[in-house]
Amino acid sequence: MPGKRYRIVHDCFGRVVRLTDERIAHIVQRQEMAGMEAEIDRVLQAPAEVRVSRSDDTVQLFYEFYAQTRVGGKWLCVVVKYAADDAFVVTAYLTDQLKAGETIWQKK
Repeated sequence: MPGKRYRIVHDCFGRVVRLTDERIAHIVQRQEMAGMEAEIDRVLQAPAEVRVSRSDDTVQLFYEFYAQTRVGGKWLCVVVKYAADDAFVVTAYLTDQLKAGETIWQKK
């Protein structure tokens, strides 16, 4: 990807996922996400659960629970779009509950 800085992360299925500097900057604009950059990689690699988005079956939601965040105990959700020849992080956010959708991975 010329002109864009990014790093590669392998998800829990072994697939290559791009995480651009632009997406990181977008994510950490939210105060509660400051300092959570490394956790994005960690959740992609070893999530508690992965679900397929109900609104777009090319999007998967990676979840891990964090007992202590800036806003209390929350799930970190990392949203990844899997296009035909590319996979990339769309966003990440903290949430109280997992979104509805088919579970395709659960930590044992």
